[in-house]
Amino acid sequence: MIRTVRRRKTPRLGFTLRPARTFSANYVGYKWADSHNIMVGIHMSVVTLRRLTDVKMIPCITLHRRLVCLHRAVGAVRWRSSYKQVPLLTATPVRALIDEPISIKGHFLTPHSPVTLCAQMHCEDGDLWEAFAHYNTNADGTVNLSRDHSVGGSYLGCAPMGLFWALQPAPGEREGLRLRKKNIATPYVVHMSLLDGHVTPRERQSAELAAVTTERWYVAPGVKRIDVRQNGIVGTLFLPPGRGPFPAMLDLWGMGGGLIEYRSALFASKGYASLSLAYFGHKDLPAPQSSINVGDAYFKSAYRLLQDHPQVCADRVGIIGLSFGVYLTLRIAIHIGVKPSCLICINGPVGSTIKLLDQDGRTESFGSDQKYWMYDDQGHVSFRDISLPANLSSESKVKIENITCPLMYIVGEDDLSSSSIENANLIEETLKAAGKSQLFTHLSYPGAGHLIEPPYSPNARTSLWSVKPKKLITLWGGHLAPHAAAQEDAWKKILDFMETNLRR
Repeated sequence: MIRTVRRRKTPRLGFTLRPARTFSANYVGYKWADSHNIMVGIHMSVVTLRRLTDVKMIPCITLHRRLVCLHRAVGAVRWRSSYKQVPLLTATPVRALIDEPISIKGHFLTPHSPVTLCAQMHCEDGDLWEAFAHYNTNADGTVNLSRDHSVGGSYLGCAPMGLFWALQPAPGEREGLRLRKKNIATPYVVHMSLLDGHVTPRERQSAELAAVTTERWYVAPGVKRIDVRQNGIVGTLFLPPGRGPFPAMLDLWGMGGGLIEYRSALFASKGYASLSLAYFGHKDLPAPQSSINVGDAYFKSAYRLLQDHPQVCADRVGIIGLSFGVYLTLRIAIHIGVKPSCLICINGPVGSTIKLLDQDGRTESFGSDQKYWMYDDQGHVSFRDISLPANLSSESKVKIENITCPLMYIVGEDDLSSSSIENANLIEETLKAAGKSQLFTHLSYPGAGHLIEPPYSPNARTSLWSVKPKKLITLWGGHLAPHAAAQEDAWKKILDFMETNLRR
């Protein structure tokens, strides 16, 4: 029986159902909250709520009907939410410096299913580089490269940045490629894709499930790049954002020649002024390009130019060298009357591997003496034995005992281009005998090769050395995973070493 009572007119219970939207750089969609990935927004006005609280007696039938209507409405939204989400691949952040890790994740995938992550990019010469890895999704339908293990492909195990350091020339590309950034004003653009099943990039048995594109930069916003062609000096100066003054690095590479800028650009992105210096194989240097035609005066002038810059701390200048650049780093610090604050040497000799023409450091043409060149069964050449301390001319060896500043020496134990282990040991023994052991920091990495560069850079175990008078492939050494681990660890310790000796 329904009891009849007098009542005020019942206000209408109005509501709307709206999904709550959220936006990101890569994806515009919905943020779902309940177990069906649905957030139902029930919007009532404050006036309506107040009117409801004023009603003392509401017929049971009326209230029941309105609850049934609400239940049906919510049920309809939940029924529509049963559709499967589209697979999603995210990279966070999508733009970053080359030494910064990113988080790569796949979402809304079939649980416990095989998938392939693939990275592809074209270098500045147009060649295709690629890496791929096989994963199995988790129970929640996700894959996370910071957590999950690759079970096949270009690398194995948990490697959050493996898709970057494992990049290699794609099948069919030119022989002897080495990835080196030429124009630091543009990034490497890496396209990453998520494929169904365990496949190779070439097979692609199924369609691409999801994709994302990332940018990898060597230079941060606000860094200044300045061409240097002054008093015969050929180089590029990078200055960090701001007025300074900044601590600084003189940056020297090896006998590959030319003007290599990307490490200096990265130093400037970390707050250090850096001068990348050409000394060999550059059109603006004295000819011929096959020999070193600048001497000690050239390197002293370059050091002074950096030191005297108004935005540089004159008493906080270091030097870094790779390969033949190690010999030059040591020679500058010991023989030409400058006093750097610290030295960083990566896989190089304590003396010249090329016959000197004079006491000022000029050399004969590289390759004029091939006595210690060694070839493997494929005809690839190794320069390792040239730099054995016993094979270096006595007049070219630097006097290690005269070093007065901290020195870090980094060794790749699989270096096939330089006798790095033997040279590091000689430096350590000489400084110990001179009572200067406290100045020496020795880092050594099993499985790492000659080209220890900023982290997440792919290693080239071999690459093209020359085309004339004949095509020559040189051996650098290094295995992908241990070399990548060495680069990551060494870079952190290089920056710590610079922080300690140039800032504090």
